[in-house]
Amino acid sequence: MKIKDTLENSVLAVPENLPLLAAETVRKWGKTLVVAPHPDDESLGCGGAIALLRKFGCEVKVLVMTDGTLSHPNSKKYPASALRDLREREMLAALKVLGVAAEKTTFLRYTDRSLPNENSENFSNAVGICVKHLKKNVPQTILLPWRRDPQPDHFAANQIIRTAKSRLSFPVKLFEYPIWLWELASGEDAPRTGEARAWRLDTKSVAAQKQAAIAAHESQITDLIDDDPQGFRLTPEILANFAAPWEIYLEALCE
Repeated sequence: MKIKDTLENSVLAVPENLPLLAAETVRKWGKTLVVAPHPDDESLGCGGAIALLRKFGCEVKVLVMTDGTLSHPNSKKYPASALRDLREREMLAALKVLGVAAEKTTFLRYTDRSLPNENSENFSNAVGICVKHLKKNVPQTILLPWRRDPQPDHFAANQIIRTAKSRLSFPVKLFEYPIWLWELASGEDAPRTGEARAWRLDTKSVAAQKQAAIAAHESQITDLIDDDPQGFRLTPEILANFAAPWEIYLEALCE
């Protein structure tokens, strides 16, 4: 895993030195909701945890915040509506690999890179939608992006879910996962000492499932969409950050 200089003084400075929790740890998580800002974040950040949860019989539901349509904004073959449908199909295929049925996934379809953050006028509406979703499904654990993961939809998703959680009458554990810290983090993005406890979850036993789920997102890792030279691609270098036999999670020490 590549570590940026900006992470050298954070709790993620040496990922291999973080405590390694056994795969069976997920049994304690119970009913789990995975929050994905875009289709593919679930497989990259939490694919191993999802596979383990299903392996041990825990219910998993997935909440997808945006439509992911800015990955290839100039494609004529895949205009926004077609790209949205493609990315949703890919995500359902990935989740099937991980053991999650299609009916367990909810797509909110906010426009890519326009998910409301706490400074947006429609933030309260987004929070309200998520409060209803949480009250309906009553998760015991929520997996969501790291609060300062350096992509606007990622930190907006975190803000929405944390605010929604504060309005619930039942307890929910929040575990945050990093996606773009490895590639894009500045010093301010990194988890600070005393802010969060970081640990690794042993996903070695389901590593093949996770990689197969990532591979299901063909539009993001191959030339499937070949008519947009500026289109997004998860390069081999980026994908290497998600090839370890463990996943990293962060748990806030205080809120």
